Amino acid sequence: MRLNASTRAIGIKVGLIAFLALMSWGWSHTPSLLAQDAAAPAAADPAPPPPPPDPEGAAGAGHRQSYLGWIIESSGWIGAVILILSIYFVATVFRQMLELRVQNIAPPKLIEECEELLKARDYAGIYRLVKADSTMLGTLLTAGLTELQFGLPEAREAMDRAGEVSVVNMEKNISMLAVLGTLGPMIGLLGTLKGMIAAFSVIALSDTQLKASEVAGAISEALVLTFEGVALSVPSIFFYSLLKNRINVFSAEAMLMGDLFIRRLNTMYRGKGGEETQASS
Repeated sequence: MRLNASTRAIGIKVGLIAFLALMSWGWSHTPSLLAQDAAAPAAADPAPPPPPPDPEGAAGAGHRQSYLGWIIESSGWIGAVILILSIYFVATVFRQMLELRVQNIAPPKLIEECEELLKARDYAGIYRLVKADSTMLGTLLTAGLTELQFGLPEAREAMDRAGEVSVVNMEKNISMLAVLGTLGPMIGLLGTLKGMIAAFSVIALSDTQLKASEVAGAISEALVLTFEGVALSVPSIFFYSLLKNRINVFSAEAMLMGDLFIRRLNTMYRGKGGEETQASS
């Protein structure tokens, strides 16, 4: 009985050792067996062929449109009109910035030369000098000297009338900037309406599937044209105000300089006449 118990204990121990060995072998060989099982169906079933390349997609990727090209295409004929107006705007601003300067409206050199002739009492030389000058100050002095023989009030009134005419002529040259400032948003609004009509027409005519690219293109066209119109309007309003202020400042300076000189000339001329009258008497 004692032998059988020891034998039974040894058998149990051997069985446990064998069971543990079998389990360890199974765990060690399971990954390789799983890999073989996974590779077998892959070898049995060949992989499907890759899809053929899309020629249109490849062509589109090779010929992707640039941002500038997209802007030009989205602008269309309305953008061309805005571009022409923009070129006219730049040319007008450049020309007026060169013309509306103090040397071209109220040159101090003209007054200095007139003062030299006035000291020499060369009244005929003063008239010839201002008559040949094409600036606003020369025009004012010419009108004043012409009417000075009838009195100082008449001369000053003639200078005021000539000054108003000169200011109107200068403002006429910049009036188109105000027109562009008002017209730019209206042209942009026309492009906005055109783009929105195109966008909603795409939505209305799409029966089964909505083409998002066409809708987005129409909306982007509307926004681009609105931006271009505002981009033309804002600088136009700014430069119109700037140039108009130049006209007001320089014209007021010219009228003040002309009025002061005509007063001095009248004083010297009347004084000379009084001296000649006293000498003759």
